[in-house]
Amino acid sequence: MRITDDLQKLLDIFPPQIRQILKQHPQRDNLIEVVLDLGRRPEARFLDERAEYLSDTLVTREQIDYCIDRVGRFGTDNRAGIEQTLHRISAIRNRNGGIIGLTCRVGRAVYGTIDMIRDLVETGKSILMLGRPGVGKTTALREIARVLADDLNKRVIIVDTSNEIAGDGDIPHPAIGRARRMQVASPELQYKVMIEAVENHMPQAIVIDEIGTELEAYAARSIAERGVQLVGTAHGNSIENLIKNPILCDLVGGIQSVTLGDEEARRRGSQKTVRERKAPPTFDIAVEMLERQRWVVHESVADTVDSLLRGHQPHLQVRTMNGNGRVAITRTVPRVPVHRQSISYELLDVSESNGWQKTGQIIPFPNVQFSDSVRYKLALMGKTAPLRLYAYGIGLHQLMSAIETLNLPIVLTRKIEKADAILALRSHLRKNADLPRIAKNYRVPIHTLKTNTISQITQALQQLSDMNEIRIALGKQDRLGQVKEAIAASPI
Repeated sequence: MRITDDLQKLLDIFPPQIRQILKQHPQRDNLIEVVLDLGRRPEARFLDERAEYLSDTLVTREQIDYCIDRVGRFGTDNRAGIEQTLHRISAIRNRNGGIIGLTCRVGRAVYGTIDMIRDLVETGKSILMLGRPGVGKTTALREIARVLADDLNKRVIIVDTSNEIAGDGDIPHPAIGRARRMQVASPELQYKVMIEAVENHMPQAIVIDEIGTELEAYAARSIAERGVQLVGTAHGNSIENLIKNPILCDLVGGIQSVTLGDEEARRRGSQKTVRERKAPPTFDIAVEMLERQRWVVHESVADTVDSLLRGHQPHLQVRTMNGNGRVAITRTVPRVPVHRQSISYELLDVSESNGWQKTGQIIPFPNVQFSDSVRYKLALMGKTAPLRLYAYGIGLHQLMSAIETLNLPIVLTRKIEKADAILALRSHLRKNADLPRIAKNYRVPIHTLKTNTISQITQALQQLSDMNEIRIALGKQDRLGQVKEAIAASPI
């Protein structure tokens, strides 16, 4: 990993006394920003979130003016820069518009900083970067733009509203490679420049920093729907924040309230009014940057949002990078509702050779209905193992679509002897006398559908999944009972 920071050009804007202290500071390479406020001591902040005063002498107006004279013009967003560098100087003004404080932030080009998600960048899918200020979102965007342009040979346009990605001045910083940069006259015009980039310059990828308004969210959706790869950041620390944000929730598909029918509400075990995703998300993948070397990846934003709205913890990837540059990927597949995740419990393996699955008979679906609290208790009692299902006469595409949509622990198998259950179309089953005989030999139950419709398939899969959870929970209860009896019968 190679780092370029042009730190000397930033130090040159400070008054001689402060500049000399910073030059001799042992942690100079870890400097994040320097804060100068009128009438207060100058302060330096570092990567380890440590801050220290640089001098006991209070900052004067002359020192602030000294810095202002050596940087570019401040825009309407009160930001300025240094020509052909990535440094950013932000101003604090008084009521009369005079500058009384400066935040001088170090801009660094870190080559190789996206090695943790390079495989995702190469897929061509749209990626949303989330994280707290200072965690490295803009640095990651800059490197993604360079990789897309130089390594993947794509036409890349950067919409650089505050000149933070490609630096200040008309000539962009070399850190963006062959990518092109479009500047924005004022922040409120960012959404227009986003649309202009697509209409005028035929990009294959667009990089945007800080999507923060409703118009920008709509512009991002318009770009994504035109087939352009979109890489951007948003004002939010996690996907949960975006779901709760009425302005930016469109980035993850938007949220709407839906009123369910009585039968559907009973089947789901929920209230009649629920929240659901309104449309496909603008971004396919989301990355939550928890720390500089620890990121959480949501491979499917749609699945994550659906899981969160149902009260379940989504499927995640946690990617970390060690000191040697090696990336470790850990997958988490929790089955516990989100609002209960703080409770600890132990999951034990349960034998799958008994229970409702191995009867070898054609049986109807029982009317299994229970609430989320009951589901949670079942999860505590036993791990929800995947149900192995053999399908006969049912459309494979419809079946797979229903399993993915409902996020059910069901896997399909082509061998009856390995199946836990058979789901067959009634009309096809009448024409095949061998299937019931084979199922009986292997003691695999057969469940039938009257019609091959998505509604009946969905209902059947949900009921099979519910029966599987009950079966495992009851098996766990039996085993616990046997253990208690054995302990009671043993001599002391």
